[in-house]
Amino acid sequence: MDIFEKISKNRGELGVWQKQAHGYFMFPKLEGEISAHMKFRGKEVLTWSLNNYCALANHPEVREADAEGAKEYGLGYPMGARMMSGQTKLHEELENKLAQFVKKPSAYLLNFGYQGMVSIIDSLLGRNDVAVYDSDSHACIIDGLRMHPGKRYVFSHNDIVSLEKQLERATKTAGEKGGGILVITEGVFGMEGDLGKLDEIVALKKKFNFRLLVDDAHGFGTMGDDGSGTGTHFGVQDQVDLYFGTFAKAMAGIGAFIAGPEDVIDYLMYNMRSQIFAKSLPMPMVKGALKRLELLQTKPEIKEHLWTIVNALQTGLRNAGFNIGKTQSPVTPVFLNGTPQQAANITLDMRENYNIFCSIVIYPVVPKGTILIRLIPTAMHSLEDVDYTIKAFTEVKEKLDAGKYNAEQILTSLI
Repeated sequence: MDIFEKISKNRGELGVWQKQAHGYFMFPKLEGEISAHMKFRGKEVLTWSLNNYCALANHPEVREADAEGAKEYGLGYPMGARMMSGQTKLHEELENKLAQFVKKPSAYLLNFGYQGMVSIIDSLLGRNDVAVYDSDSHACIIDGLRMHPGKRYVFSHNDIVSLEKQLERATKTAGEKGGGILVITEGVFGMEGDLGKLDEIVALKKKFNFRLLVDDAHGFGTMGDDGSGTGTHFGVQDQVDLYFGTFAKAMAGIGAFIAGPEDVIDYLMYNMRSQIFAKSLPMPMVKGALKRLELLQTKPEIKEHLWTIVNALQTGLRNAGFNIGKTQSPVTPVFLNGTPQQAANITLDMRENYNIFCSIVIYPVVPKGTILIRLIPTAMHSLEDVDYTIKAFTEVKEKLDAGKYNAEQILTSLI
């Protein structure tokens, strides 16, 4: 079969919805200044879907630093990969400050979080090594593990008993092959907001010999008293062997980093193919990241306001009778019972009649019969935004329970 012919017959789990969904449910266009209120299809919407936790995307000092970096260096500098011709003092300065912030000896910049995590796993694990990972791990972890030529064992999400069983299997396998064990989990799970049980995981080091890699994309800048992450929140950051953070969430930028022991970071620097063979992170992004990191450290009121909004939203939803799961982070899931068609009609009603824009997730990301509305509260939002949203959600749930979203087609009457 011709490969293009195969593609035409199988569009993939998401691609099958392209004709109905493109431009509205998938690949929608939000326009205007990045804020809690943006434009969607020409009208203002209250936006709960932007990973801009600390409201730094449009912070005036950040905008100024980004602009100064572009004016001084342009978008091309430095040219080439860092190993060849793309190394600068500012790249090293950012790495040193990141390492200090997350309480690690050393750090290394990554161009992108997804690409970086795939390459970290690929570089660390050899054929005889064993990976043990949480079943709810992000796609970047799963895709990195797909490249691993050795054994990998999955433990049930946040289930320490399951993890212990898989560590027993991994210990036997690694012992037979002369390899090591890498446990991978997340600090904050980005879909439902619950925290990886880092304190209980590191306690297992007393019984098993393994290293721990934590993807803290959603915890960096938001968790811990000083924003230095979920390991700090649990008081076990010193026992997290490798700490991964991204600039795409709390820092509202582009790039990521991996932090840990100096010799391990040096090894990754010389072996991560995604960085060795990729152009260095452009200087405006480096200068912008330095400013963002500075603000995270010197403006505690930003994080305080974020958590004021988080607590108000989550408390209000719970008091209104909504199931928001086990979140302990800013990520706020709202679980409803319903079909994909009902989810589409809820989305339509919320965007067209309530002017609320948020992400709605259905099977296969969540179990069949479940609708997950994921809200991302930020320091951009106000308590008035929270009150309006809870009122709107209450009315939408009443409509769902009354069967008003049950039509088998998109309800154009909602528009």
